[in-house]
Amino acid sequence: MKSVFSGILSLFALLMLNSCGTTKAVDQQVILNHPEPLKISKSKLAILKPKVLVFTKTAGYRHGSIEKGAETIKELGVENNFDVVETADSLQFNAANLKKYQLVVFLSTTQDVLGDEQQTAFENYIQNGGSFLGVHAATDTEYEWAWYGELVGAYFLNHPKQQQATLNIINGNHSATQHLDSTWSHFDEWYNFKNINPDINVLLALDETSYEGGKNGDNHPIAWFHEFDGGRAFYTGLGHADAAFDDPNFRQHLLGGIEWCLKR
Repeated sequence: MKSVFSGILSLFALLMLNSCGTTKAVDQQVILNHPEPLKISKSKLAILKPKVLVFTKTAGYRHGSIEKGAETIKELGVENNFDVVETADSLQFNAANLKKYQLVVFLSTTQDVLGDEQQTAFENYIQNGGSFLGVHAATDTEYEWAWYGELVGAYFLNHPKQQQATLNIINGNHSATQHLDSTWSHFDEWYNFKNINPDINVLLALDETSYEGGKNGDNHPIAWFHEFDGGRAFYTGLGHADAAFDDPNFRQHLLGGIEWCLKR
């Protein structure tokens, strides 16, 4: 009986030893073949994927291309590893919410879209290293908020009818223009500007001899970027109609601006 009992104990010990050995081997395989999930938590992975807030509120004229533009930015996000949240709610401009985002896009916003508290929160966001990107009518926004005027880089004055025009590439080394040749022929609604910030870095300028209705002369920027008050700001005057967002050159131009704002 004692011999049988001893045999059972020996068999049990052997099974346990083999079981431990098998578990160890599996654990080692997991470590060797799948190191990243063990090194990077989900929260850290989320940090590595930037978040972009697309703001679409209008208090004046509302462009029909806003929905198409928001859809395009979401598509670019899927293709280029950034998340996009769209809102027309100005109350989203508060410290707790804005700190979630690496970039805020004003997508053809118009007139007075933020209250005093929201303006202060956005100023603090930029001063703490946040980024801003304005599309088309973002310059037709917040005329009484001088800080915003400097941030966006200019204010809308007026525009002629939509037409084809030639854009001169002033800086072809930026991520928003490096895909373009020295000139770009494009159909859009061409804004004339006032109160142009002299500190902006011009990327694209309109050739006023190529279309009718230009009012800025030889100094007619239509896309630019600059460092401002602790953060980054990028603006493109293109994007009036849906068709612009289907143009590969414009999509790449927009993506390049986003990438620069995301600092990558």
